[in-house]
Amino acid sequence: MGFFKAYDMRGTFGVDFDLDTVYGVGRALPRVVTPGVPHPRWLVGRDCRETSGGVRDALVRGLVEAGAEVTDLGLCTTPMVYFFTSEDGYDGSVMITASHNPPTDNGLKVSKRTSLPVGYADGLDEVERIVKSGETVAADGPGSVREAGADSLARYVAWQREHAAFDASAIRYAVDCSNGMSSLLVRELFPGAVVINDALDGRFPCHSPNPLKAEAREQLASVVREKGLDCGVIFDGDADRAMFVDERGEFVQPDVLIPAVARATLRRVGAGSPDGRPPRVIHDVRTSRGALEALREMGCEPVMVPVGHAFAKPALRKVGAVCGGELAGHYYFKEFCGCDSGVLAALRVLSVFAEETASGRTFSQMASGVSGRYANSGELNFRVEDKDAAIARVMECARTRLPAELSRSEMDGVRMEYAEGWVNIRKSNTEPYLRLIAECDTPERLADWTRLLSSAIAG
Repeated sequence: MGFFKAYDMRGTFGVDFDLDTVYGVGRALPRVVTPGVPHPRWLVGRDCRETSGGVRDALVRGLVEAGAEVTDLGLCTTPMVYFFTSEDGYDGSVMITASHNPPTDNGLKVSKRTSLPVGYADGLDEVERIVKSGETVAADGPGSVREAGADSLARYVAWQREHAAFDASAIRYAVDCSNGMSSLLVRELFPGAVVINDALDGRFPCHSPNPLKAEAREQLASVVREKGLDCGVIFDGDADRAMFVDERGEFVQPDVLIPAVARATLRRVGAGSPDGRPPRVIHDVRTSRGALEALREMGCEPVMVPVGHAFAKPALRKVGAVCGGELAGHYYFKEFCGCDSGVLAALRVLSVFAEETASGRTFSQMASGVSGRYANSGELNFRVEDKDAAIARVMECARTRLPAELSRSEMDGVRMEYAEGWVNIRKSNTEPYLRLIAECDTPERLADWTRLLSSAIAG
């Protein structure tokens, strides 16, 4: 797949990239992202991976030599970089992280002014060209580097608390930091929680920093069951994603909670819209039909967008959405500079659940109001050599073996709608997989569709 990807730059350190690559990226970024700005202001933050310090040094050296005035935020969550980029008016920013990838990996997430993401289609392609060509990048003299203010973390915690306080006394819950960057925040923002794995450790010794993996959630699920808690929250390595397990330790698919996030957000920002239309909520092409129905029942207008933060954030601004979410556990907020925040999402969901407990509802009952409407496969991953040929086989299988198609979207792979359900087949933008997800009106039909389409992929 290479180091330069659709949303960011990411790969195995020493295999897909090295410090010379990072230095070259630092040299190229001001020219590509902030052209014509003399001594642009750049913000740099990093996660706790063992290679992140060295990557920071190489990146900052390149940025400074390219004329940038760099502020080093130090150890932080990815959403903290988004927040301060927008709040303090930086021209550009880089978060050094491989997010939920293994500890051998690292990477760079780039944003420009107002925290708009810089993906491959709008700048990283040119950065890659400059780095690989070894082209000399001119600068108006060297820049400088300084450390961020000592009050940065306190400022960020204060903003989160102001925007997402909830009655923690109403519930008993656990928070798993995955030994990642949420460890900086959870004890101040999640009062009364049973907190696990909150020692920063970029080796991620307790489990994978990817909560979508079942094994990564096993420890949290055990704690919830053994202590008789109401639910559990787990963050990924850089804390831009949040996921939940219910009172039984069962995983709650993240798109199921988009309506809860929207409900809490609308209570905060109001349901009115300047153009008189219903409040809009973005969602990706993999979102359950049950979640879309629940949003409409709340008076919201769901707006479908491609998968990935580099697409979701501009779309949220373009359509004026108040918030949104993805199957992968990213949740976006207009009030949070149009970006994703795992902590804010978790606090919002917990605030809704705290209200639900007053009427005796469990977390699983709250979630089943959405998830119980349809049978959902979850995202299935397939390693195939020729993805285009596999997609063609799926399309032919759908045409000949599934019911009459009602409509389709091709904004990200293909999502085909049927009276009985829907199917999405798409190429991963970050990993060497073909991804399939299906949802049906009955478990029996889902099993049949999944069998047919999986066989088509295998050829």
